[in-house]
Amino acid sequence: MRAAPLATIRVRDDHDVFAMRRMGREVAAAAGMSEQDQIRVATALSEVGRELVIDGGADVRVDFLLDADDLVISLTLPLTLPLALPLTLPSGGHDRAEGVTMAARLMDAVETDRPGELLLRKRIGATRSRSAEQIRAAVEELPPGSALDELRQQNRELASTLEAVRLLYAELAEKSRQLQQTGETKDRFWATVSHELRTPLHSIIGLVGLLTGPCASPLNAEQGHQVQLIGSSARTLLDLVSELLDLAKAESGRLEPQPAEVDVVALAEWLRLTLTPTSGDARVELTVHVAQPPPAVWADEAMLTRILRNLLANGLKFTEDGEVRLAIADDPATSETVFTVTDTGIGIPAEHLDLVFENFHQVPGPAQVRGRGTGLGLPYARELAEAMGGTLTLTSTPGRGVTATLRLPHSSHDVPMVRRVLVADDDPAFRARVRRMLTGFAAHVDEAPDGTAALAVMRSAPPDLALLDLLMPGLDGVALLRLMTEDERLRAIPVIVMAVSPVDGHAFEADVTLGKHDLRRDVLLDAIRQAMKRHR
Repeated sequence: MRAAPLATIRVRDDHDVFAMRRMGREVAAAAGMSEQDQIRVATALSEVGRELVIDGGADVRVDFLLDADDLVISLTLPLTLPLALPLTLPSGGHDRAEGVTMAARLMDAVETDRPGELLLRKRIGATRSRSAEQIRAAVEELPPGSALDELRQQNRELASTLEAVRLLYAELAEKSRQLQQTGETKDRFWATVSHELRTPLHSIIGLVGLLTGPCASPLNAEQGHQVQLIGSSARTLLDLVSELLDLAKAESGRLEPQPAEVDVVALAEWLRLTLTPTSGDARVELTVHVAQPPPAVWADEAMLTRILRNLLANGLKFTEDGEVRLAIADDPATSETVFTVTDTGIGIPAEHLDLVFENFHQVPGPAQVRGRGTGLGLPYARELAEAMGGTLTLTSTPGRGVTATLRLPHSSHDVPMVRRVLVADDDPAFRARVRRMLTGFAAHVDEAPDGTAALAVMRSAPPDLALLDLLMPGLDGVALLRLMTEDERLRAIPVIVMAVSPVDGHAFEADVTLGKHDLRRDVLLDAIRQAMKRHR
């Protein structure tokens, strides 16, 4: 049995909706809720009232109740009203009305399982400071208010919310400035590390060459062995420093590939000759296979070599018996060249398949201890792959080996190119990621950190395509799209909206909408083709 209501109101028209909103806010205040929760309760009631009463013509009774530490608002509708029926259906498979959906976002729970009744529930918690009788008395003592009074209150709430948003944007701008300074400091650090570490390492390698060269004094076998170890360790350290520097560049979007046509037949044979185990009792065979005719590969040859060398070296390191195989072939369906490295080694447990792409992560086990790796090889290889607009993935069955798949986009001569693309997003890392995906597809990529900068770029040099983030500081994506539609030159630009959560592109005058999470190159290029096709 329910307790007596704290307050009750009958809602029949728009004036009653204003009164219900005011009562909801006052009950929430009397119960000890924060100002933000008071606004949430009032706004939820306003949305539901608009849906049921103003749009639906319902005559609704609203009871405000206490249930333990929850404020419960019961809206009772006539059972004969057709609009009441959708509210009684299970939510799975049925869309809720817009007002009820909005209320569900503002309240802790919305219950529609009782015929003809809608329950809104909001947690009061430890902030509750009055009994039900005290709250009821406080509400009864409220002076009467008009719709105009409630409108003034809503304007005050809106002004307060806008000020909070302004302060939030200011805080975000300051955080962005601090992050930029941190990035610049990190870049200076890596530049210093590059000089301070590479110089002595080059000196050590040079001295080893002098000690072992033809003009050097003879060394006995043990001395020669020790000097060779010094040289080998110095070269390993130099490679590690280079990998760390390239990783830092890739993370900041400054790792720029220099694409050219690659002779994959010659590259595959060179890798086979240089990496084939040389010990007489080697039980692992390294084989290569290039499809005929050989794929035409357009890539940074040095980056591609490092990736394949890393993958093959890993396969040889963790395979005691069997085969390590490199296969190169085209995939016409995706307009990519596929490099596949398979081995018959120990494999990688499923829980580590994603972790091995994190810096310094190594799969625990005796083989990893013997291998003496740094945990940077695979992260480095993936960064290089993405810098060239490609992808690197792993599949494995423990005890049966690993399959590494590198996919690189075809030559720019094989993929329809876009002359100029604008990427507007306040996240520099995401802009760098999209720029890498456009390698070999877009001749020129402009970047903008917000809508204002994007508008200036478009007005000075209209792009063939614009990729816009919805949520940007200052002028956001929605406002930018509206300004574009008002400009005769800019309204013809194809637009792809990028958002964290799914959105309706038609609501924003966008040609295509994409989710930012797990965005892949093939999905992005397909979306660009769709957007461009709509404007032909």
